[in-house]
Amino acid sequence: MDILEDNIDRGKLIETAMENLKYSYAPYSGFNVSAAVLMNSGKIYTGVNVENASYPAGICAERNAIFHAVACGEREILAIAIVGGPDHTIIDYCSPCGICRQVMREFCEPEKMRVIFARSKTDYKEMTLDELLPKSFGPKALKNEGKIRKV
Repeated sequence: MDILEDNIDRGKLIETAMENLKYSYAPYSGFNVSAAVLMNSGKIYTGVNVENASYPAGICAERNAIFHAVACGEREILAIAIVGGPDHTIIDYCSPCGICRQVMREFCEPEKMRVIFARSKTDYKEMTLDELLPKSFGPKALKNEGKIRKV
């Protein structure tokens, strides 16, 4: 088992992302990505990259997973596992783009949130979001001191 002191089962999170990779839709780039995000409720949500002929209309796997969690009422990310590669084949570690890092920042404590890049269930690298996105801009940087208005 890959549970460390923070009670995150890395093996399960990675395995979930790997199992979901087959659903990625990347007919233009041929680079498939899957993500599994663990929320503070203990639930895992998945997402894949979905490309579109109108390129900006697509979405990354990480944001897809996070938005899925948010749409289900979740608000705090503990960890995310990311896998990907050409033609549904994982050959190297897959790191999130800048936009995905910023979206992660909205829903976590960056010094605690774990970002896991995996090639297999046992071959992975891990960083905190704070290490991936230092000196980040987040909710507390706004004039309302991070208090989210209820609409």
